[in-house]
Amino acid sequence: MRPSATPKRPKGAALKAPRSTAKPSADRAPQRGARSQQTRFSSRLRAWGRHHRSMAWDSFYRLVRYPLGNLLTMLAIAIALVLPAALWLTLDSARLLDAELDESATLTVYLALSADDAQAQRIEEAVNAEPSVLGTQLISAEQGMAEFQQSLGLDDALAGLESNPLPISIVVRPESIEPAAMQQLASTLEALSGVDEVRVDLAWVERLRNLAELGRRVALALGALFGLGVLLVVGNTIRLSVESRRREMEVVMLIGATHAFVRRPFLYSGAWYGVGGGLLALGLLGVGNHWLSLPVAALAASYGASFSLPQLDVTGSTILLSCSTLLGWLGAWLAVTRHLSSIRPK
Repeated sequence: MRPSATPKRPKGAALKAPRSTAKPSADRAPQRGARSQQTRFSSRLRAWGRHHRSMAWDSFYRLVRYPLGNLLTMLAIAIALVLPAALWLTLDSARLLDAELDESATLTVYLALSADDAQAQRIEEAVNAEPSVLGTQLISAEQGMAEFQQSLGLDDALAGLESNPLPISIVVRPESIEPAAMQQLASTLEALSGVDEVRVDLAWVERLRNLAELGRRVALALGALFGLGVLLVVGNTIRLSVESRRREMEVVMLIGATHAFVRRPFLYSGAWYGVGGGLLALGLLGVGNHWLSLPVAALAASYGASFSLPQLDVTGSTILLSCSTLLGWLGAWLAVTRHLSSIRPK
């Protein structure tokens, strides 16, 4: 039997390599599925800034959408801020008056009736030699009698006196007006020869200082109480806003939003409440100052003095606005944090 002939290949046909059925190696296998990509810090920072700007404007538009109710809330905040601010301004006036009275705090050295002008000059030089003395003023007996008559209006009654009963006196301006330092200086001056008595009258200064300290503590207490009132007002307003958007918050938290992300728009709302309340407080303080300035100036002029009500400067206005904004933000943070702990997305 003849072997079968090998089939001939057509001309021009190329040989094809046999198709391999082996699987591709692992290093050349195509990657399938999700691939992780690391986000740069600058991109995350820009996204964070965009979200903050978006939430700030969105919370502002929500306030503008309901102007009447939000304006009443800001007015309540303003009233709570005006009272301690006005008291603090009053204390600033008292501090200015206290500084003027501190300059007028002096000691009076009364010489013996037998002292003549030459001896009074020597005693004045000895008093000026003390290191705790800033300056002195010598008042003769005639000058003292003239001032006494002018202050009491007893010119006719004192004109009949045979001799002047008033001694020569030296008014001493001390370096320190602390009671202990002034008492020590008085004891030193009383030991000088020819000095009869040294009079130290600091009771009125101490009363004024005690009154100013009481006013400062009252202002701080009122500021703390009204600051707590601002927290309650803002917190209650934000609580109502949280309850109205509770479903929205649950959905956002369900898809993975963090508490900081959910809390952010409410914090901006609280800050806007604080800014609005601070601006209204500044306006109320300005109106009150303008309304009371004329009667106060007329009252001071009747006593022969000039006095004007103090006003908040740029620093004081900035502090007031900063405090109001911080109180609004803090009240919103407390309210939202309390409600976030009770929200469980379903």
